[in-house]
Amino acid sequence: MKRDFLTLWDLSSDEITALLKRAIELKSGMDANRCPLIGRSVGLLFEKASTRTRVSFEVGIYQLGAQSIYLNPREIQLGRGETIGDTAKVLSRYLNAIVIRTYAHSTLEEFASHSSIPVINGLTDLHHPCQALADLMTILEKKGKLKGIHLAYIGDGNNVSNSLIEAASRMEMNLTIACPEGYEPDPDLLERARSSAKSEIIILRDPREAAGRADAIYTDIWVSMGQEDKAEEKKRKFKNYQINSALLPCAKKDAIVLHCLPAHRGEEITDDVMDGPQSAVFDQAENRLHTQKALLEFLLT
Repeated sequence: MKRDFLTLWDLSSDEITALLKRAIELKSGMDANRCPLIGRSVGLLFEKASTRTRVSFEVGIYQLGAQSIYLNPREIQLGRGETIGDTAKVLSRYLNAIVIRTYAHSTLEEFASHSSIPVINGLTDLHHPCQALADLMTILEKKGKLKGIHLAYIGDGNNVSNSLIEAASRMEMNLTIACPEGYEPDPDLLERARSSAKSEIIILRDPREAAGRADAIYTDIWVSMGQEDKAEEKKRKFKNYQINSALLPCAKKDAIVLHCLPAHRGEEITDDVMDGPQSAVFDQAENRLHTQKALLEFLLT
């Protein structure tokens, strides 16, 4: 029976733990010459531009012995009116799995409902679960544990924050999100996470309060792809939600700084923090490769 990875809810806590352990093994060079996916083909259907998601998946697929096929919707019949369902059924006959990076989460869900091969969420407007796996791996590497960790997310209640809520619930982390009124994470997802969580998930307004007791401070860009028309409004609303040298001391002395990238330096984060000794931003970016390799192994072997 095929398994999809559309949100972090698709994995149990035990499965996430095992996947992170495997990702750390892969990063260490264990099984460097092993190619468990030799002869397989993985499609990358991307409606949104990408650096980390595309490159990390293409490199990871190659390192596992498979081939990747990049699919631009404008260059296949999906861009000329073929239905999502028909596209999913056809590609299922050619590929062994597919990574989709799109806007509406409903598009991903519709594709998965017609697909007979595993579908992986490379990003939607509602969720970014592959990023959350890399985030968990980075925290685990730097802090040695996940359970009981205090994570502060400062900024927009977007797809990244939604997936962090799921991650915190699954792995018993404490999560505090600071955002302006009207920019909270998805309320249905938040309610589900709180109902099943064995940890605190808190929404508040003051970023300094959110950063208090934090083992890790996380931020993302204020204006996501597709929201360019709201750029000036959001910059005004979020001007006090910057991770900088004034905010960082509110957290624990050994707190790490996280950012899923790309960063708009000088907006949501300052250069001195992003390039400073507490930053784990580029380790976090690298870990996309290792967690996604472990995910592909899990879904296809």
